[in-house]
Amino acid sequence: MNSNFYQPIFQLTRGNIVESVHFGAIAIMDSSGKLVAWYGDPELVTFTRSSGKPFQALPFIESGGMEYFGLTLQEVALLCGSHSGTDEHLAVVRSIQKKTGVSEEDLLCGIHTPYSRATAEAMRERGEKSTPNRHNCSGKHTGMIAFSRMLGYPVEAGGMTYIDKNHPVQIKIMALMADICNFPLEKIQIGTDGCSAPNFALPLQNTALAFARLCQPDGISKERADACKLITNAMHSYPEMIGGPDNFDTDLMQVGRGRIICKGGAEGFQAFAIMPGTIKPGSPALGIAFKVSDGDLKGHNRPYGDPTGYVRPAVTLEILRQLGALDKADLEKLARFGPEFPVENLRKLKVGWASPCFKLVYNQ
Repeated sequence: MNSNFYQPIFQLTRGNIVESVHFGAIAIMDSSGKLVAWYGDPELVTFTRSSGKPFQALPFIESGGMEYFGLTLQEVALLCGSHSGTDEHLAVVRSIQKKTGVSEEDLLCGIHTPYSRATAEAMRERGEKSTPNRHNCSGKHTGMIAFSRMLGYPVEAGGMTYIDKNHPVQIKIMALMADICNFPLEKIQIGTDGCSAPNFALPLQNTALAFARLCQPDGISKERADACKLITNAMHSYPEMIGGPDNFDTDLMQVGRGRIICKGGAEGFQAFAIMPGTIKPGSPALGIAFKVSDGDLKGHNRPYGDPTGYVRPAVTLEILRQLGALDKADLEKLARFGPEFPVENLRKLKVGWASPCFKLVYNQ
């Protein structure tokens, strides 16, 4: 990892001294492919992690999966989300599986404790163990299996499962991703995500372009444009399916009221998009992708115990502030996430300040 790709993006002070600095890179694109603004290296290649979930669901939706299985808009949203494992999320996952004939035993995502602390505590009290359906990626995996069955592909055959990079469903996902982000398929680097499914590494500006096109699907086929509109509608309508209680992605979309879609990823990756006409009448959709170089896993001062860090939400809000996409009232509703907040010690004494330290560079 070349440190020259990154610039100081977020700092923490103690007294009057800057004590810690996080580095990052940002790319902002419109749907025509123009680099609107950046910070650091917008061509930085990095994994999208869970920010790629809307695009992993897109081929399924484009192929008519929603109509074929009679899925609801809420269920489509869960396919795109990293849910926190609440009982409501569990019920929606089970509903999708009932409609599609997928079994929980089919899932190869693994098991982890639900992100929702209240849910995890309630499960401990009643002696309930976590299962794959509580995994934050269970919606994505259920969708992949359903897509495979809809197209008549075996979920597992010849030693190859639905999460093998050479499985037909994964090939369709990669082909769509290459097309929508305007990046050569053969140059996309493939890795294995935390849930064992394939994940893709792309330049930040190409991921940002994909998010811009998701929100303003001009110049593409009607089938894909309709699928993009359906997914953004699902995310806007059911933001609680994208994350859950006290989750930044969910809270931002609730405050944004149809103006923003947001999907974070692990290891300090974040992607989001601003809908057309949000900044001013006639303004284009903007896709934004950024990476915090250290993975944003320091562990201190995470608002509401966000399992994926505290720098990403603050930097996201600062980008939106600099772009003029959120007003003062919106920012006040999200103030617990930043863009600035005090650094406190164990006695809750304010000993310093945490804040973004970057200014976007605009393409004139």
